[in-house]
Amino acid sequence: MARTGQTCGAVTGALMVIGLKHGQTQGEDKQAKEKTYALAREFLERFKARNGALLCRELLGYDIGAPEGMQAARDKGLFAALCPRLVANAVEILQELV
Repeated sequence: MARTGQTCGAVTGALMVIGLKHGQTQGEDKQAKEKTYALAREFLERFKARNGALLCRELLGYDIGAPEGMQAARDKGLFAALCPRLVANAVEILQELV
């Protein structure tokens, strides 16, 4: 997210999809809130099991929040080689859950 090396953007995007589809739209709808949290936790567990981590810097092996980490990831071609696979994995897991 925003080149900080924190949570992978594919993960945050997937969590937004879960929230938009199942989230609590009325304050008193606690059931929707609990369903959304359960689906989000399940997504996070599956993504981490499949990819080994949730954080960008752990997935890439470089902290892209630091200029030298960003350059190393670029030099290795990780954004073209790894990131599309992470997005595809997130979509596949979402399709299974929602």
